[in-house]
Amino acid sequence: MLTPSSFLAPSTPDLIQATFDRHHGTSATPFGSLNCSFSVGDQSEKVQTNRQMMKQSLRINRLVSARQVHGDQIIRIQETPDHDQEIDGIDALMTDRKDVGLMIQHADCQAILLHDPVQSAIAAVHCGWRGSVLKIIEKTVEMMNASYQSRPEDIMASISPSLGPCCAEFINHRQELPVSFQPFQQRHNYFDFWKISRSQLMKAGLQPEKIRIAAICTCCSPDFFSYRRARRKGDGITGRNCSIIALRDKARIAGVAGAIPVTPSIESHLLDSVHSVLPDTKQRPQH
Repeated sequence: MLTPSSFLAPSTPDLIQATFDRHHGTSATPFGSLNCSFSVGDQSEKVQTNRQMMKQSLRINRLVSARQVHGDQIIRIQETPDHDQEIDGIDALMTDRKDVGLMIQHADCQAILLHDPVQSAIAAVHCGWRGSVLKIIEKTVEMMNASYQSRPEDIMASISPSLGPCCAEFINHRQELPVSFQPFQQRHNYFDFWKISRSQLMKAGLQPEKIRIAAICTCCSPDFFSYRRARRKGDGITGRNCSIIALRDKARIAGVAGAIPVTPSIESHLLDSVHSVLPDTKQRPQH
């Protein structure tokens, strides 16, 4: 049976948030078996089935994801899409729409899920070391404030299983990482990006007691896909883990079976960058 892992802050009557491990999907090796990414070489039909299984397990009707590029671009989903969407060149998504799952694909990078229970708004951030350098976490909190009047002190954050300080080796850190990251170097060339993200969330105004870290290293745990582990053992080809956050549509859950009416797709000026979830075959970095 497909069930999400319980490493994040628990779901509530108004909120769904979950990270799925790599088990109980349909994909074959090296994507075995719950791979959620179309961009790593897996069969599209298998990925589509895996995503549908995740949607059913969480009882959500739509998924919006991104073809992530390790940048700092953020999109606001202003309307409920009429089908699942995957958007090019984006590394963070936010919405205040009900029953729209925001999905991050990751294999060592962090999925950071943000929830403002006061303004009923959510965000999902893909954050690897490049995202940390670009301060995508702080930029997302700032955009939530601008878009939804979210006060940082009201926002709750969950950091998914991801590369831990045990395995986050950066031999070129003097060229790749800013000097401000040096206090987070745990031993020679190894950095604690869990603490870096916590620090950036707090700098953005979040309260420390509202930040939850799974503290599970994807490279160490065989229950999760890991790009670094796949590189150490071979060619780096592997699947992607999935983290999802959504605002519950309590009326639909309480009394509706099957599909529900939905409104038109994402705001029109973004339609040129929006693709169906049945994608082309281009490979994109989504670690």
